[in-house]
Amino acid sequence: MIITKMHLSRRAVLRGLGATLALPLLDGMIPALTALGKTAAVPVRRFGVFYVPNGMSMPYWFPKAPGPLVDMPATLRSLAELKERVLLMGGLADEAANLVRSAGDHARSAGTFLTGVPFTTGGAEVRAGVSVDQIAARETERETQLSSLELGIESNAMVGSCDAGSSCAYTNTIAWRNPTTPLPIENDPRAVFERLFGTTGTTDKTARLARIQRDRSILDFVGAEATSLGKMIGPGDKLKLAEYFDSVRDIERRIQMAEVQNTRELPVVDQPVGVPNDYAEHARLMMDLLLLAYQTDMTRISTFMLAREVSAHSYPEIGVSDSHHPLSHHQDEAAKLERLHKINEYHFQQFAYLVKKLAATPEGDGTMLDYTMLLYGTGISDSNTHFHDDLPIALVGGQAAGLSGGRYVRHPKGTPLTNLYVTILESLGVPVEKFGDSTGTLSTLTDGA
Repeated sequence: MIITKMHLSRRAVLRGLGATLALPLLDGMIPALTALGKTAAVPVRRFGVFYVPNGMSMPYWFPKAPGPLVDMPATLRSLAELKERVLLMGGLADEAANLVRSAGDHARSAGTFLTGVPFTTGGAEVRAGVSVDQIAARETERETQLSSLELGIESNAMVGSCDAGSSCAYTNTIAWRNPTTPLPIENDPRAVFERLFGTTGTTDKTARLARIQRDRSILDFVGAEATSLGKMIGPGDKLKLAEYFDSVRDIERRIQMAEVQNTRELPVVDQPVGVPNDYAEHARLMMDLLLLAYQTDMTRISTFMLAREVSAHSYPEIGVSDSHHPLSHHQDEAAKLERLHKINEYHFQQFAYLVKKLAATPEGDGTMLDYTMLLYGTGISDSNTHFHDDLPIALVGGQAAGLSGGRYVRHPKGTPLTNLYVTILESLGVPVEKFGDSTGTLSTLTDGA
């Protein structure tokens, strides 16, 4: 990172005709070293959780034995080139899910995954616990415009029954601001874009269609300020800015294309206009929006549900016509385990897309991935038995927080998943004595064990 005498605000934005565009971290935002010996600001640390439902095809997830990741397991092979950034963790359990007596297994898994607290449910009333992402968000929200982002692909319903009479709040989100406030996911790319950049004050369909016809970019509105800024910054920052603008334009184009395609067809019930029909395009568009949110420091904390619990989505594009949830009850049949693995791998490929982008984006003395710790996993291990122990959990990135990757580590059977969360919070500079049913911290993240 180049230390400059000129200093731009970390929250600098470009403005024009009512539109605003937040800027990514530029060298010009890092203050010069002073005669008092103060060091320059360092890039922030981020935390993201990526959740997949219905358990995992376990034979394809864990390596055969703990130790260095010589070869990536089949489900995770899309990150083979970055295996040194991946830490696989075995033996972790969500005992809180086993203690819930009034809900289905899927509601138990998502409803306790980030809280470590057994919940109670009855009718429209919900009560769980504060999720670990929100503990972190309380610390970072003083520095960011958005305390956190909750993203997903499928339903964001918070009412109704979704699993054995349980409220949909327990299956359709993993983020809880407090014990009675579940945070719904956002699955519409246009809504996320507008939340980040505020390009319109309405989500009215007429306004959306007018915007499509206008077909103008937010960059067109802030063009004059962008030109002026370009005269003030160095060559390195100009390159960063150009790449960032290219990303914004590409995302706008893809959102507009999705909206046009959807308005030409019969509407899908409960599906927002701006949602692409193709699963991978939808997921990657949302991943790109999350990357922009990270780049502009709009938020440092996020959750992302690649599908909801009890999801019946099918994936014919990868040769799996089965509905996901029924297929997860595989009864140990090899053919079903293989098809379930294909879904698991497909989900992970969407996550890997974001990881590779973070790894390719310079930040500080490294890349954005170095300063971002990502957790990928689910609250059910064997999807046929619905066990909540030996969960498939992976940590990716986070080198600046001391994460040592390239390994598969095993913990004693029944080690609380919340012990991992306490350790992650500590690495983010948010130490807590206890979280959920935690009994301590884990040494396996950083000591090379």
